[in-house]
Amino acid sequence: MPDTALDLLHRIFGHTAFRDEQQHIVEHVAGGGDALVLMPTGGGKSLCYQLPALLRDGCGIVVSPLIALMQNQVEALLQLGVRAACLNSTLDADTAMSVERALVAGELDLLYVSPERLLTQRCLNLLDRTKLSLFAIDEAHCVSQWGHDFRPEYRQLTVLHERWPDVPRIALTATADKPTRNEIVERLGLEDARQFVSSFDRPNIRYRIVHKDGGGTRQLLDFIRDHRGASGIVYAFSRKRVDTVADQLQTAGIKALPYHAGMDSDLRAQNQRRFLQEDGVVMVATIAFGMGIDKPDVRFVAHVDLPKSIEGYYQETGRAGRDGGPAEAWLSYGLGDVVSMRQLIQQGEAGDDRKQLELRKLDALLGYCETVQCRRQALLAWFGEPHAGACGNCDNCLEPPSSWDGTQAARKALSCVYRTGQRFGAAHVIDVLRGELTDKVKQHRHDEISTWGIGADLDDRAWRGVFRQIVAAGLLEADVERHGALRLTSASGPVLRGERELRLRSESPKPVRRRRDRGGVDSAGLELSPDALVRFTALREWRSETAREQNVPAYVIFHDATLRAIAEAAPDDLDELARVPGIGSSKLDRYGEAVLERLADVA
Repeated sequence: MPDTALDLLHRIFGHTAFRDEQQHIVEHVAGGGDALVLMPTGGGKSLCYQLPALLRDGCGIVVSPLIALMQNQVEALLQLGVRAACLNSTLDADTAMSVERALVAGELDLLYVSPERLLTQRCLNLLDRTKLSLFAIDEAHCVSQWGHDFRPEYRQLTVLHERWPDVPRIALTATADKPTRNEIVERLGLEDARQFVSSFDRPNIRYRIVHKDGGGTRQLLDFIRDHRGASGIVYAFSRKRVDTVADQLQTAGIKALPYHAGMDSDLRAQNQRRFLQEDGVVMVATIAFGMGIDKPDVRFVAHVDLPKSIEGYYQETGRAGRDGGPAEAWLSYGLGDVVSMRQLIQQGEAGDDRKQLELRKLDALLGYCETVQCRRQALLAWFGEPHAGACGNCDNCLEPPSSWDGTQAARKALSCVYRTGQRFGAAHVIDVLRGELTDKVKQHRHDEISTWGIGADLDDRAWRGVFRQIVAAGLLEADVERHGALRLTSASGPVLRGERELRLRSESPKPVRRRRDRGGVDSAGLELSPDALVRFTALREWRSETAREQNVPAYVIFHDATLRAIAEAAPDDLDELARVPGIGSSKLDRYGEAVLERLADVA
């Protein structure tokens, strides 16, 4: 009897049941149907094309945008006993020829290839000589010109349907609002494909946003110390900022590594490999890092600078907690981030339509940052998904913020910007409002204007909050020609005339340094008994040793979730070990005895 999807799921991947829509997607594609799959990061998208490829005759071709993504997935599949390979620019000629021969000979179940490589005439001719089971187009949002990660080569993937009309196609992404989803359908010719849209909610991720105090370094250090020993990613806006933050973390005794395109390629690859193989490494990176990273046990993602859009923020934070365990998404931002991001967009080389779209997306992100409602509710609303709110796992739900009538304060701020000539940044205008007699105030004789000292009732921190929020609300904008000087927009008129009221978020006091409740994201050995924690620690050490010996990411040996399950079950023999979720037949044969030996050592 041929294998069923459930048979393969258990025998190869070690799972006894599908999650959510996985089974329906697998059965639809295995039956020859086309599909568009929207599923959050960590939701199990890969299984949706890997299993159909194994169930159908021939080799599944997976279009993947990043070399790191291909390599990691191939390494994980080889560990499971699946015949997988990739074709990319890192292979030497002999290795590439070997992969091509195996493909034509029918010796591969899955082949990962970049869109650039796939569209070459050589590769297309190669596929003409191959029995094909399906085409999987991963990260399908890359087809959208208006999305956050456009790849022009994705536009040409209609050739797959034109050249091989009988081969099913499955397009998958974790980040696509409705317009992007419609563009995927149109550009890839998937009008007749069945759409599977899972919830975008990641209930295991705690969302927290803080207002940047100074450069935000101390806040970041406090946050990471509350997650000591955990793997995490810190995103910074620029290469220089990455290097600075990584140095600061290293000086503070944190095992942090930098990653950006300006580094030596060998060092960058070495740092990525360490992040994948070792436990407790914090990678400080630009957003170039992450899309190809399947590391499941990332316990936190921190942004020390403002992202570009909600889609980018969602995708980047989604790299935390892929294993379903507790994780945290932390973001710090200030007025300077808002001004800098607006300047970057306005000074860019994109056309006016593109700039307006990017500014609208930035405004939506700022609205999310400043909202007093449930973060999860606001985030999911962007993707058109309703949520009742009160999630109980975001800062606004755990520590509800208060708001105040900021109409008069906003009018004072706008008036002062106008009276000082719309030529200065927030810091100087705040000094004028508070009546601070600085050298700059005296130089420009701003102690003689009508708005001098009219804001002495608010402290500097409160005024920074006012300016941050009225810039976010579009009442002020940065003047690109004057190095970010603030100027009024047309939207400020109704506020100045008293025709519009403003509710502003109250600035929270500076937090007192405290240890976080360890009920969330601090330890990979979460909620284990003392004996089980000893076993889990020993198994992680064994996994790290094994990963280094094989030069593969630690998680392709076993996920943390599987090690926790082994530690809790404390199996005495291979039959008991085989019943632990996440252990398929190939991994049982390969690692079973070694796992039992390590358990016996700490018994």
